[in-house]
Amino acid sequence: MTSGAHDLPELKRRMQGAIGVLRHELGGLRTGRASASLVEPIEVDAYGARMPLNQVASISVPEPRLLSIQVWDKGMMHAVEKAIRDSDLGLSPSTEGQVIRLRIPELTTQRRQELVKVAHKYAEAARVAVRHVRRDGLDFLKKQEKDGHISQDDHERLTVEVQKATDAAIAEIDQILAHKEKEVMTV
Repeated sequence: MTSGAHDLPELKRRMQGAIGVLRHELGGLRTGRASASLVEPIEVDAYGARMPLNQVASISVPEPRLLSIQVWDKGMMHAVEKAIRDSDLGLSPSTEGQVIRLRIPELTTQRRQELVKVAHKYAEAARVAVRHVRRDGLDFLKKQEKDGHISQDDHERLTVEVQKATDAAIAEIDQILAHKEKEVMTV
């Protein structure tokens, strides 16, 4: 936000960014069908940093219910396997040389419930990100009023606008989650 004006479109853009991340993560929760996006959000401890899986390996789908992960650096095999096991996706990696194979299991009721829990976790992270954007916007407004750039009335009016944008973003997150939950439980 610029120092002279309140930038509601920028706040909304940042909130939509959190929603975009949620859509991407939920896109990875495929229901019984292999998809590279299923494992793309997994982060691997690599070279002293956390990196997305697709930056240390190539991911392919040789069969409808099988993922093949070709790890580029043999020294990263253990870290990739650990990241997959720790990912809450319930997948068991099977290693052959520098290739990790992941069989996508049939979805049992229990597995569907686990996927819904993961979806809820992703949605809550998105809600938290939206709330952080709201806090940044409200802090900015307080500072603008304190510094005399906006009046108390403008501060109150803009605070209401920030809250409306926040409520709309949270409602969109809840709608996306409800849609994904329905998809997981009925496939």
